Amino acid sequence: MALHRLFHLSSLLRSAVSVTLRRNIGLSAVLFNKARDLDPVQKLFLDKIREYNTKSKTAGGVVEAGPVYQKNLTEEMTKLQRLYGGGDLTKFPQFKFPEPKLEEVTTK
Repeated sequence: MALHRLFHLSSLLRSAVSVTLRRNIGLSAVLFNKARDLDPVQKLFLDKIREYNTKSKTAGGVVEAGPVYQKNLTEEMTKLQRLYGGGDLTKFPQFKFPEPKLEEVTTK
């Protein structure tokens, strides 16, 4: 009986240790990958995104947009203003929903 309990206890302990080790190995692999440098393709991609971000901040809009782009943009904005009644198309519209006036209904 004692030997059976010992085997049962050792199997429970073994399963608990294996689960703990799997979790720790999985967590350490994630942390190790974060600490390591990215692979070259990811690094190049992130560098290009950061470069574009700094260029767009200095340009104040689209990067390397020529006069043709600006002309097309103004034409499209005038078309949209004509179609949708003007206003500032670069801002999100403000919606106002007034409370409806309800009349009291009496039943006879």
